[in-house]
Amino acid sequence: MSSPSARPNRGPAAGPGNRRALIDAARRIYAETGSSAPFTSVARAAGVGQGSLYRHFPDRTSLEVAIFQETLAAFRADIADERIGLDALFTAVAGEPVLSTVFVQMIRDSKDAEVVAIAEGYQEALSLLLTRDIARGRVRADVDVDDVIHAASMLAGELTAVPLEDRPAAASRVRRLIDAALAAR
Repeated sequence: MSSPSARPNRGPAAGPGNRRALIDAARRIYAETGSSAPFTSVARAAGVGQGSLYRHFPDRTSLEVAIFQETLAAFRADIADERIGLDALFTAVAGEPVLSTVFVQMIRDSKDAEVVAIAEGYQEALSLLLTRDIARGRVRADVDVDDVIHAASMLAGELTAVPLEDRPAAASRVRRLIDAALAAR
């Protein structure tokens, strides 16, 4: 007999909702503490059992891939507007520095085919933004996508190293340095 506080098992119908809850919980946890948080803490935060976690995401990489596939898709949708340039990238990184650090580390360290595809998609999106900003005279012509990735990584790394309340001032300071380094002369 189940206890009065036990949730009823909805079976396969709960699958899509559980998957969504797991991705959302992981995004929150990773944004706060990084991807080294205990994997099972994601299930607890999502309000699902560990079985559901492992059914949807057999390992940490598969969960990170799901998060960053969504992130890349949203970023691509945002940058479809021709007026958007690299500023959008740096604003996104400043808004989620811990998650951005996890992302950069994942794409640098993994040889997983899905991770490589995300990295390539990310580079394509950054190339588009960079091309726009060079054409507008905002960025030097000798700047390449790797330079932009390093700048975003430096921004994220600096912001994760300062207390939360100091991040806006630190982001502003680092952004000024990045803008000066990339600016067309």
